[in-house]
Amino acid sequence: MKKIIVFLYALSLLACQNRMNKKELTLLPYPDTRKDTITENYFGQEVPDTYRWLENDTATEVAQWVDAQNEVTQNYLSQIPLRDGLRKRLTEIWDFPKYTTPFKEGEWYYFFKNDGLQNQSVLYRQRTLNDEPQVFIDPNTLSNDGTVSLGSFEFNKDHKLCAIGIARSGSDWNEISVLDAETGKPLGDTLKWVKFSGAAWHGNGFYYSRYAEPSEGKAYSNQNEYMKIYYHRVGTPQSSDKLIYEDSKHPLRYFNAWLTEDERFLFIYVSEGTSGNEILYREADKPDQPFRLLFKGFENNYAVVNNIGNQLLVQTDYGAPRYRLVLVDPAHAEPENWKDVLPQSEDLLENASTCGGKLFATYLKDACTRLYSYRMDGTGKTEIKLPGIGTASGISGYATDSEAFYFFTSFTNPGESYHYDIATGKSTLFRKTEVKFNTDQFETKQVFYASKDGTRVPMFLVYKKGLVLDGNNPAMLYGYGGFNISLTPSFSISRIAFLERGGVYALANLRGGGEYGEEWHKAGMLGKKQNVFDDFIAAAEYLIAQKYTSSQKLAINGGSNGGLLIGACITQRPDLFKVAVPAVGVLDMLRYHKFTIGWGWAVEYGSSENKEQFNYLIKYSPLHNVKAGVNYPATLIMTADHDDRVVPAHSFKFAAELQSKHTGKNPVLIRIDKKAGHGAGKPTAKLIDDATDMWSFVLWHTR
Repeated sequence: MKKIIVFLYALSLLACQNRMNKKELTLLPYPDTRKDTITENYFGQEVPDTYRWLENDTATEVAQWVDAQNEVTQNYLSQIPLRDGLRKRLTEIWDFPKYTTPFKEGEWYYFFKNDGLQNQSVLYRQRTLNDEPQVFIDPNTLSNDGTVSLGSFEFNKDHKLCAIGIARSGSDWNEISVLDAETGKPLGDTLKWVKFSGAAWHGNGFYYSRYAEPSEGKAYSNQNEYMKIYYHRVGTPQSSDKLIYEDSKHPLRYFNAWLTEDERFLFIYVSEGTSGNEILYREADKPDQPFRLLFKGFENNYAVVNNIGNQLLVQTDYGAPRYRLVLVDPAHAEPENWKDVLPQSEDLLENASTCGGKLFATYLKDACTRLYSYRMDGTGKTEIKLPGIGTASGISGYATDSEAFYFFTSFTNPGESYHYDIATGKSTLFRKTEVKFNTDQFETKQVFYASKDGTRVPMFLVYKKGLVLDGNNPAMLYGYGGFNISLTPSFSISRIAFLERGGVYALANLRGGGEYGEEWHKAGMLGKKQNVFDDFIAAAEYLIAQKYTSSQKLAINGGSNGGLLIGACITQRPDLFKVAVPAVGVLDMLRYHKFTIGWGWAVEYGSSENKEQFNYLIKYSPLHNVKAGVNYPATLIMTADHDDRVVPAHSFKFAAELQSKHTGKNPVLIRIDKKAGHGAGKPTAKLIDDATDMWSFVLWHTR
């Protein structure tokens, strides 16, 4: 019976493919987008900003433009023959229980679970691993449409209180409240205008970071300035919170508080962007003591892992671009006084943590995880064997813990949780994700290819077993390449629907990422950003040369900084790709720093206010490199109205520019999601909508 069902499903795919090949879609006229005559003078060069008015996201005219664009897009997508079937298939394969690994807080084990199609995962708890779980927090009850999500949660030292942060419609703004951990009931505390901050508990309260209340109607677009750290005492109003730290001379800096597990040391992490930081400290029980400089910014990265008595375990790239773990006496914190605990190795030290009197470290070797345990002094190295090539979470917990958990996943493994006995070092499979499709029919391969300058770049390929290399396979090439972020093997439900239809999925580990440490990162930032685009273009050329696909079958996708990647590559090599899907992308490289927290990316990109940096930004800024009369790939720009990370104006202006100058039959569409943000906390219903529209568009144009 199972063979018959598989055969019938294959026949349905073939029939759908035949219908797709015959049908032509109707593209409604693009909305008439008004053009401004605004120009900006950058160091003697006049640069037009034709669609500046689209930056005013709350204006009626912009709202009308958004509705008109969505009408064109949805009309086009609704005609794609496989769209309804693809939505049905995605809904089927999405509908399975999804768990996170448990973690211990006091007498309770906590974990998240999604029954399958719940919009938000529910936080459960149980006293023993065999008890019936109880609901602790269900974010699905906080809104009718699932657009309110749980952004953060931290327990205090005795595990009796829990501070939770909730986000609405995908915004980066969080609202913190406090729960009684025994009953799960709120205590009435409400803290607003919190961003990029959780709760750092100390005593009967916690430290948190916030901004001033924004101007009316500008909460999702205005530049965020003058972040401050406050201390909130439980049971008191936010208006009485005590200001702990501010810096009136540097409005464009981030400040975050963090304490060691024993609450002995209080640290303030200071950063001017996404790379490099400074750390200040004082003894937490001495509030009158001034903060002292521990590590000076902003050339290197520092992270305090924990303390061992008076000394600190610190992970850093100072003198070690692939990172090392050192022991630092805060009274004598000069680098010459440091003691190596885990010296720099050939592989990237991705993360270090402590638990149960042991030290744990995750390393990356060619973008795949290696997991090790040590004594606290770095001796006694023992590898914790993983079930395959993939990605594992680190092991962390409290000094008193005797057990811990870690999670493993890969492109073809939806996830396994392991119980780890700290005393014996034994790992036991705790829970394996059960899915409604056969992951064994797919395989993963890692290849290495040469970029334009000869640099060796790794790339993962995932496809159905038995793939024929004849150049006729639809392919999706994904990349990011920035902000020291490593792309490692992970499972995607929506990707399965593409692979089932014969698609090849390729993930390139571009320079600018963190896969090989700071040298790899710096080789793709600031004036070397073009290396990232060259790496991606070379990946596409490799896929075509090796006959995995062809330029008429190749789609490309990336989000955020990856959206910039896609925008830059289609303006530089429009002939190389058939389909492009830039999502929530940074596309106006001359003005990105003027919105919300965009200023924090200047350390990665540079700024148009600096002449040297302007000169290289203008050369690749997607918005400023669209040329008239070019047949660009079929393009589906994806963004959201509540994205206050990369404001939707980037996508609005890029879509208008492409629609104005593009020639040929390929559509240029923009899909603007409502009540959604940059991606975090997006409800399942919207995730399925996103996947349906993206993969329908890709499969139609690579048929």
